[in-house]
Amino acid sequence: MPGTLYIVATPIGNLEDVTLRAIRVMREADLILAEDTRVTGILLKHYDIDKPILSYHQHSDEGKKLQILAELVSGKNLALVSDAGTPGISDPGNELIDYLLEKEPNIKVVPIPGPAAITAAFSASGFKANKFVFIGFLPKKKRTKLFKWLADGEISFAFYESPNRILKTLDVLAEYFGGEKRIFIARELTKLYETLYRGTISEVKLQLEKEKVRGEIVVVVE
Repeated sequence: MPGTLYIVATPIGNLEDVTLRAIRVMREADLILAEDTRVTGILLKHYDIDKPILSYHQHSDEGKKLQILAELVSGKNLALVSDAGTPGISDPGNELIDYLLEKEPNIKVVPIPGPAAITAAFSASGFKANKFVFIGFLPKKKRTKLFKWLADGEISFAFYESPNRILKTLDVLAEYFGGEKRIFIARELTKLYETLYRGTISEVKLQLEKEKVRGEIVVVVE
């Protein structure tokens, strides 16, 4: 009988943001699949988890997928983690899960929920979030239709952005939505230099222009 693939959410920064269930599952798993074994190794060492780690990332070939499939078919239980947050969300884990289930539909997949930067940002924004759109990363081209659809739907949306692109992205948002549109930006969530910005696009841009922006960024547009 095939083993179980656990989809384990891990901290997005602060190592204390991990569930008791996630710790137990990683301790009990036969093998841990990690996006970056060095990053995951820090988490495992922190919680004294001694398990073999196999790398799986966006550049992994079919041979690696077949290796993982063989482990599951042999009855082993595997825990899939990403560098931060929930695997499969803007993460190559979704491709692996799809591949494995196509090859062996009897594999049991169990989500172990936990941290996610997108929900953490929305929770602190104060914006209405009974429904919203998550874009992942903004497309660099052909954005007109997307922005028109979002504006017409009058729905909040969010995306991830890099620090070297954020000012240019705010200019683009102001062009399509107006400088008075309210936004919320979360930088380095749960980490030592966590910073939250809230206001109009114009106001937030003025704040960011005064700083050297670094780290991971989530943008929420009301």
